[in-house]
Amino acid sequence: MQTMNILLLSVGTRNKIVEYFKKALTGKGKVIAADCSILAPALYTADSFYIIPRLKEEGYIKSIMEICRKEAIAGVMSLIDPELSVLAKQEKEFEEIGVKVIGSPYPLCELALDKWEMYRWLKAHQYSCAETYLNSTAFKDAFLKGKVRFPVFIKPRRGSASLYISCVNSIKMLDALLSEKEEMIIQEYLKGQEIGADCYIDLVSGKVISVFLKKKLAMRAGETDKAVSFWDVKLYQLIESFVLEMGYRGVVDIDLFEINGKYYISEVNPRFGGGYPHAYECGADFMGFVVKNLEGKENTPQIGEYKEHMSMMKYNEIQMVKEQME
Repeated sequence: MQTMNILLLSVGTRNKIVEYFKKALTGKGKVIAADCSILAPALYTADSFYIIPRLKEEGYIKSIMEICRKEAIAGVMSLIDPELSVLAKQEKEFEEIGVKVIGSPYPLCELALDKWEMYRWLKAHQYSCAETYLNSTAFKDAFLKGKVRFPVFIKPRRGSASLYISCVNSIKMLDALLSEKEEMIIQEYLKGQEIGADCYIDLVSGKVISVFLKKKLAMRAGETDKAVSFWDVKLYQLIESFVLEMGYRGVVDIDLFEINGKYYISEVNPRFGGGYPHAYECGADFMGFVVKNLEGKENTPQIGEYKEHMSMMKYNEIQMVKEQME
């Protein structure tokens, strides 16, 4: 049997993701991890690891290519948003050395990073979402016409991990915050049940293989801290339509709101979300799907085949290693 090794980039604190891939590759290959910090705890869960340059530093792509050649890597995947586009853009170069970039095409990675363009796409394709304004002039015009009201959120047009997001309750506060940072958008406040969807779209067939649904009960640092699994055919059909129309591949994490029986798409990340372990522990094994796809095989759809009414609660752990210098 040919060895199949997977390279996971920017592993940070995602120890569970590394652990699940190791289990999926038992008897088939190894998990190689990489990060720019020697103090990224998930490095020490992998079979072996490398310290690489930061995303925008010279030699970044070259270092990844060298690891792929040295470790006979079959597939490479990133666990953070900005890196997705960089890998997708280099897809052909990776293919030339026999490595599959596990993820969506470059234009979709870029679209997910740009909240304004994502909003425009959703509106153009008639998906419900929070009303969004590119600048204070557009927002104030809508506010005076009664089309939007406070509170609203301001957030970076391009960004992730819920950084620099503020809840705003007045025009004065809005103007003050917008003057501090450039490239910010203003977004309608959606008040309802927040929902997370972990999706897998087959890399070979393009079919939706699994959609795991959870109601979010508590958040911390932009990630789901507590949640409970559930199933809803109407919501599944909405998500299936969305991801297929978009053309996503591999893992996609989607945030939504349910308000009076209507679903609103909020955020889309073509990678593993921070709450994915909930899906895995309920039976949605995306790592197994990835491995099968890397073997050139299609996965059989497993729609709704996971444990419902299961609550996930995150808690803190620690990783101890001999002193490491950054």
